[in-house]
Amino acid sequence: MLGSSSSGGAAGNSQNYSPHRPSSLLPLPVCQVQWLLDNYETAEGVSLPRSTLYCHYLLHCQEQKLEPVNAASFGKLIRSVFMGLRTRRLGTRGNSKYHYYGLRIKAGSSLLRLMEDQQHLAMRQQPFSQKQRLKPVHKVEGMTNGTASGAAQQQQQQQGSGHVDISTQVQQYQQFLDASRALPEFPDIDLQGKSLPEGIELEHIKSFQLLYREHCEAILDVMVNLQFTLVETLWKTFWRFSQSQSGDATLAVHDESEKRLPKSCLVLLRDCDNSLYQGLVEILIPDVLRPIPSALTQAIRNFAKSLESWLTNAMMNIPEEMVRIKVTSANAFAQTLRRYTSLNHLAQAARAVLQNTAQINQMLSDLNRVDFANVQEQASWVCRCEDRVVQRLEQDFKLTLQQQNSLEQWAAWLDGVVSQVLKPYQHSAAFPKAAKLFLLKWSFYSSMVIRDLTLRSAASFGSFHLIRLLYDEYMYYLIEHRVAQAKGETPIAVMGEVRPGTSSHYEAGVMIQSLVHTLLHTLLYVSHTHTHTHCCCLDDTNTRWRY
Repeated sequence: MLGSSSSGGAAGNSQNYSPHRPSSLLPLPVCQVQWLLDNYETAEGVSLPRSTLYCHYLLHCQEQKLEPVNAASFGKLIRSVFMGLRTRRLGTRGNSKYHYYGLRIKAGSSLLRLMEDQQHLAMRQQPFSQKQRLKPVHKVEGMTNGTASGAAQQQQQQQGSGHVDISTQVQQYQQFLDASRALPEFPDIDLQGKSLPEGIELEHIKSFQLLYREHCEAILDVMVNLQFTLVETLWKTFWRFSQSQSGDATLAVHDESEKRLPKSCLVLLRDCDNSLYQGLVEILIPDVLRPIPSALTQAIRNFAKSLESWLTNAMMNIPEEMVRIKVTSANAFAQTLRRYTSLNHLAQAARAVLQNTAQINQMLSDLNRVDFANVQEQASWVCRCEDRVVQRLEQDFKLTLQQQNSLEQWAAWLDGVVSQVLKPYQHSAAFPKAAKLFLLKWSFYSSMVIRDLTLRSAASFGSFHLIRLLYDEYMYYLIEHRVAQAKGETPIAVMGEVRPGTSSHYEAGVMIQSLVHTLLHTLLYVSHTHTHTHCCCLDDTNTRWRY
């Protein structure tokens, strides 16, 4: 497979474009060649990121309903149309990209408007200038489906069908992203002293690395532009060379070659994906507590729901182990997006409760009636929590509630709790296990408090239930990041360590307890709301909490 990627640019369907064979352009629609001539020109001392040009091409194909070729094939087309182009890697370390040196957008092209104030598409239109990555705020007329009124009508139709397309309203939603983040440098692969399968050379591996880096840069670009569906297109075009290869014999050959590849090749692919996905999470949801429009949240969740099917469909006839590695990382990415959007949704609902003085006073009154001594007696048999630690947390919680602190102040308090409890395990190999065990104890203890409030028919039960859901989810978020930091990995990498069907007994216990708690609280909550009109629930029709 890697051998094919070097000679065919990871694209068996690619055409053999060459400056000396203009007839080879015939298999591609003439309109694509004409589109290049209409929008780009050669010039001295300027450059254009390769991923930027490819993203422009994907948008053009989407608009014209054309089937795009992959990045490598498109690169051959570019060189056959604009002869003599050179490729350079430009930018500061950690924020560098491969550029076509000597190419720029024509002055009269509508693509220039797409480039205005776009950091992720930063084009060096002045010789040797260095431009920072800015947030994109404009869309090109004709590059989206329909007019502004048509886009609004389309969005209403999609919302009614459960799908939201926000790509036509980029300017409105990009203020909630962090487009300043660049794709981190990928690690180098060490193949010294390791044998490669017959027909695969070191140059093939390096060529694949370069192509994969450019592929990831293209994904980053379309994500910043909220063109979520183009991710599927990028995956299909990158792996398309295998689609023309059918039958078990071909796959068997690939599997056999893969088995003889050094494991460091597959590890490199996994690490690159984890770095890419972690960067995308930080771009899409830079602050889990900051309010995000419901349309953007729903679009992210729909994207996460589609990830696995998009990837598996795009990687048909790819060796099994490579597919498994990529799907594992993609699933961790999708799971993280779902959890963070849910956490953000809970945060906005809880913010309203924490700003309501009457509700806070009622919560304090109900909390003071809880028999914490009895709660601690029952919980200690399972959790073995120290009395002094539990008492301190109880007092701090009541004090923080009484002070009517903001959501951000509560988040700081929770972070302090994690730091205090895990301090004895810093720089210890036992840190990850201790952190997960604390998360389990926290969840069990808080469920006991909720149980007491339920049995007492507390008037503020709905508020406490919402706050508990938020704090449990945020505690999970904090522990996830602390464990990743302790292991020197990204949270995406940590979440991808345990695959379905391979959970340890401890993690299986956590999952089972979580299911039991969820069922218990649901039953208690339903029973409780029959006798109390005060409640909070999720309204799926407008994705808001109502009280």
